[in-house]
Amino acid sequence: MSETIAGVRVPDSAIARAATQLVRDTEDDLFYHHSRRVFFWGALAGARRGLRSDHELLYLGAMFHDMGLTPRHASPDLRFEVDGANVARDFMKNHGMSERDIEDVWTAIALHTTPGIPEHMRPTIALVTAGVEMDVLGIAYQDFSREQRDHVCAHHPREANFKENIIDHFARGIASKPLTTFGNVKADVLALKDMGYVRQNFCSMILGSAWPT
Repeated sequence: MSETIAGVRVPDSAIARAATQLVRDTEDDLFYHHSRRVFFWGALAGARRGLRSDHELLYLGAMFHDMGLTPRHASPDLRFEVDGANVARDFMKNHGMSERDIEDVWTAIALHTTPGIPEHMRPTIALVTAGVEMDVLGIAYQDFSREQRDHVCAHHPREANFKENIIDHFARGIASKPLTTFGNVKADVLALKDMGYVRQNFCSMILGSAWPT
């Protein structure tokens, strides 16, 4: 039986139920509840903005968006966002989803830490990022009613030290492959948590390239 939280109905299809179970079995409570909240914030943002999204695709994007940070699904050298997108792609292929739907979910996950681009793309892509930005950064916090925030968090609570703990989760997920943070927001995570981390510099790469001029 489907849940409705803050006026948003959770998809109850076979693939949505399977995704929930997979994520529940793979991620800890912090990531699981965060991923569920991302779905609700994304759905609510879509309703407010007048964006018509497929809630099943939005749910899959939200539920898989941090899977690349888990040991089971982390590659040695790809951005964690791409790892999570690849897990979602394989999962959706196994459930017979269309290539267009797979592409939307893959792109939504792959771009969710690249601000300024997803908001201009198709609704699933835009709203996964909107949900992440609300839950992690508090972007558009005041655009959600207190009742909406309280209802979502009553079902999927933010733990007492969520802000610090999610930064720690991010750091553990990417510490072994710091080069994947070049050009994205996760560089800030390692700059805070890894005293030995050295940022790559775009201009230094240009000036030090093999080109003579």
